[in-house]
Amino acid sequence: MSAESTGSRTFTYWRLRFHDWRGSRPFWAGLFTLAGGGPIIYFPYANMHLGNMTIAMSTTGGAGSLIIGVLLITLGVTMWFHSVVRVFAGIAAILLALISLPVSNIGGFVLGFLLSALGGALALSWAPAKPDRAPAVPTEGEPEGVSPQGGTPDGPERVSGFDAFQPAVVPGQQPAAHNDDTTVDANGGRHRAG
Repeated sequence: MSAESTGSRTFTYWRLRFHDWRGSRPFWAGLFTLAGGGPIIYFPYANMHLGNMTIAMSTTGGAGSLIIGVLLITLGVTMWFHSVVRVFAGIAAILLALISLPVSNIGGFVLGFLLSALGGALALSWAPAKPDRAPAVPTEGEPEGVSPQGGTPDGPERVSGFDAFQPAVVPGQQPAAHNDDTTVDANGGRHRAG
């Protein structure tokens, strides 16, 4: 093995771990909220230099801007590490973004306001993925995959996929022949060969 392949494998491992971590929480909501706090904090304390002239942006709302910005950064980190409180954090981020408009230089010159409001909205709309359910184990005397009431253990029998478009078989009639381009898998389902 070469050193290059080991490094590639390590990078792939960490990339997949980050992908799993990011997928289990409102990552983008936290990122936008956290990024929205930066301009709100920065602009009231920034000094612009135009040649020999210094323009100070500081206003009486400097302390308010600092508090709002720090709270937005805290909410962004909270969305990442405590996704259970994402609804509260999203509502608080939107309210702080709105408060930043009159308090801190029009919400960090609208940039901080837009990022924070977008992050709060994404936090409100995010929902965790539903875990895959394990198949039910049949008891003695029951055929596998069928509940005593009929259908499957998940509820009434449903037809989906390619089988949903097959014509129904009426008792006493021969079933229609399937095209040659379909195959039958181990569970009896038909799939198009392709």
